[in-house]
Amino acid sequence: MAAKRYFRRKQNDGPSRTWGTIVIRKFVRKVRPKRQVFRRRTPIASPPGTVRSDTKNLDVKLRQIRFSKEHLEDQRIEMHPKLHTQLQDHSAEEAVLWLDVVGVGNGDAVGQIGQKFGLHSLALEDVVHTHQRSKYDDYEDHIFFVARMLKSTDTIESEQVSLFLGSGFVISFQELDGDCFEPIRERIRQHTRIRGQQADYLFYTMIDAIIDGYFPRLEAIGARLEDIEEKILNLQDEIAEVYDLRRELMWIRKNVWQLREALQSMMTHEHPLISSGTRTYMRDCHDHTVQLIEVVEVFRDQCANLRDLSLAMSDVKANEVMKTLTIFATIFMPMSFVAGVYGMNFDNKVSAWNMPELEWTYGYPYALGLMAAIGIALLIYFWKKGWLKD
Repeated sequence: MAAKRYFRRKQNDGPSRTWGTIVIRKFVRKVRPKRQVFRRRTPIASPPGTVRSDTKNLDVKLRQIRFSKEHLEDQRIEMHPKLHTQLQDHSAEEAVLWLDVVGVGNGDAVGQIGQKFGLHSLALEDVVHTHQRSKYDDYEDHIFFVARMLKSTDTIESEQVSLFLGSGFVISFQELDGDCFEPIRERIRQHTRIRGQQADYLFYTMIDAIIDGYFPRLEAIGARLEDIEEKILNLQDEIAEVYDLRRELMWIRKNVWQLREALQSMMTHEHPLISSGTRTYMRDCHDHTVQLIEVVEVFRDQCANLRDLSLAMSDVKANEVMKTLTIFATIFMPMSFVAGVYGMNFDNKVSAWNMPELEWTYGYPYALGLMAAIGIALLIYFWKKGWLKD
């Protein structure tokens, strides 16, 4: 956006635009990542905890996974007006229930799930308003955690994931199909260590999966930065991509910073639903967020260095062009002088001193030879000075 300052839109009533305006608008459009428009569905001054539906997106997919060390149930639930009657009871002490909900636009379904599991209305309101910052809320009998999950796309796209941890259950709300939790489901099916753990361990693995999703993105950015640096050194203009990457890094830093604060709050406020063993794993998640922030800071500095390098290489390229133009101007300057001398209108019939060369048989070839000799002499001089070498 800052690049817009260098160009001013042509103010007139016609459709014409300046060339600079067209170029810079294409540049800005290239570096701007895809954004989601902020929309709040509850009216102004609504009571706290109001859950409203999104009439354009009422589809909900539910999946119940109940598991223990020796038992596993995986069931998909169809949407029903009395949804809460189809949900399993979560009071069993030996099993862990994971309710996976895809689609948060149906306020009635979200409300029924909250009623069934005793979830706080303020947390449910944050579930349907999917522009929350990453945070941790501690309620008496359950925990609410919000994070931004990166999508596997070429551009920066994310969705809000809302997690609830209660006694023997975990509930996950996400906006769209496709998530980073499939490896967790596979671990549950493969009868790994997670099958013998409690709900807080499942809660930790889901947060850890969200955080780990940021590492591939940063690795890809690092590879792109190295490629950009090589292109800039080869005098290729890649400044637009540098700004694109810098914007991505700023977005990642903001969200990872919020994740770090949420995890820090979770570790500071001890909750009986999270055991001391799981708290150790949560510290590992916190360490990952710190590592992510450090990598982002390094890459942001590298973007700034690449920007300066690009400007420096542009100056070098401009100097090379100016040197070439100066050399050609210097070569043709004496030729222009010779041509100008012989272009003067002096009549040699009036005086023998008035350009006697005009009467020579080979006067024209002599003039061309003189010009060529001067040009060759200057080229040899420039070469010996090293001005024509890379």
